[in-house]
Amino acid sequence: MSMHDDLTSVQRRLDDLMRCVARLDEHAGDTLDMRRVRTDAGHLRESLALLLASAPAAASARRTDMVTIPDAPYDRGLWTDAEDEGLGSPHRHAP
Repeated sequence: MSMHDDLTSVQRRLDDLMRCVARLDEHAGDTLDMRRVRTDAGHLRESLALLLASAPAAASARRTDMVTIPDAPYDRGLWTDAEDEGLGSPHRHAP
């Protein structure tokens, strides 16, 4: 199952939970415990919304194109006039 499928499944179940909490709220009334349940369900909805918003970015950030590195040696011409690290130009003396 892909992440998108999992998130869709969680969203459906959370919608069911919110409907059940609303029905329970009609029976239980405005008690401290019921307010806590409503608040917790609301936090779950907000957290899932944040996860849904960040999921496409996280999936695309993890995807990288493969870079193939050839086994053939590099062309020595690429290194012409390059300085050796810490030694300077090959035509000068090292300090």
